[in-house]
Amino acid sequence: MWIIIRLLIGIAILVIVEFYFIKHVNLAIKLFFPNFYQKKFHLVRKVFLVWMNLYPLILIFIFTYFAITGSYLTAPESRIIDYLLIYPFWIFFVLIIQCCLFFIPLDLIKIFSHLFIKRTRTHLLKIRSTLLFLIIGFFIFYIPIRVIYDYNAVSVRTLEYKKENLPPQLENFKIVFISDIQADHFTDEGRLSKYLNKVNSLNPDLVLIAGDLITTGPDYIELSAREVGKLKAKYGVYSCVGDHDNWAYRNDYVRSLTEVKSALNYHGVQMIDNDIKEINVDSAAISITFITNTYVETVSQNILDSLSSSNEGNFKIFLTHQPQEFLIGTAQNNNFDLFLAGHTHGGQITFVFPFVQLTPTMFETQYIRGDFWFGEMLMIVSRGLGMSLAPLRYNSTPEITLINLVNK
Repeated sequence: MWIIIRLLIGIAILVIVEFYFIKHVNLAIKLFFPNFYQKKFHLVRKVFLVWMNLYPLILIFIFTYFAITGSYLTAPESRIIDYLLIYPFWIFFVLIIQCCLFFIPLDLIKIFSHLFIKRTRTHLLKIRSTLLFLIIGFFIFYIPIRVIYDYNAVSVRTLEYKKENLPPQLENFKIVFISDIQADHFTDEGRLSKYLNKVNSLNPDLVLIAGDLITTGPDYIELSAREVGKLKAKYGVYSCVGDHDNWAYRNDYVRSLTEVKSALNYHGVQMIDNDIKEINVDSAAISITFITNTYVETVSQNILDSLSSSNEGNFKIFLTHQPQEFLIGTAQNNNFDLFLAGHTHGGQITFVFPFVQLTPTMFETQYIRGDFWFGEMLMIVSRGLGMSLAPLRYNSTPEITLINLVNK
């Protein structure tokens, strides 16, 4: 039932936003290209809207089929479908949302001006139409360029964590933190290899991953495990459990997670589920608490408290997938040094707007990306690499975080 409700809400939002966007495009075209508006624009608009909405119609069919039968369908993986249907739809969807965020203030100004200014309405209409045209024109160019950049670029962020009385053995110890690799049709072998080669170029002592090694389906388990297995770190590569690691088989979470763990283990990477791993560096110890808290499984307070209080390393790390408030509070109360999480993709689609970070992720958490201090504990939320729902990133460049431990 919840799938049908979400589907209906999604359709309603899409229809309303498209109508609002097209209404403003009509105004700009009518003013700047009156001949085209009268002769050909209406036909072009109809053809364009049909083309842009073919992909959501396919999704409606897939979700309806799943709701009725319980069997999950996936669209065929084809570069032709990607470039003809999927990418155009999502870029168009980002475009209309992005533009509408600026249309709304203009409409409010219009309403206000009509109340107090009556003689210059024609002049104001021309100014408004010009601004609409500039907004649409700018984002038509900016959005595809930014999407291409965020697909291909990788940002390496280096920071120092200074700790009092850090053992000499841990001085300049290098931890690389990554998340949400999410191997799939869009994050393929080439994209994975480029990202993970950059990790290796940093010569880390330890690599930690905040889960989500795949997106969905079993086809990419081996690819993800094989590529991650190429990571080189003196003290190993470890991951906690992510949401999507449970979804290789949609109706069998246990099988999904078992196969992901097995493939990773075969390639020398441990995915640890609610446990502690101690890394011995000569006579010093880095102790990592791995907490599994996902959409599929919420960690019990008893397990959380037990594992958190049992961590007694010289340097204490709390690694989990989602940056949840109750996990942060527990880690802080138990004097952890680092809290590492992913899940958010850094606000995978983040819209341009003055002074505000607008992304759908803000409805789930306020910790979208970057560094957050809780007393002496530093929380890092990684932007990760992969994508879910929408096969693109917008204003959220993939990230690798290099953490150097330094004596304060």
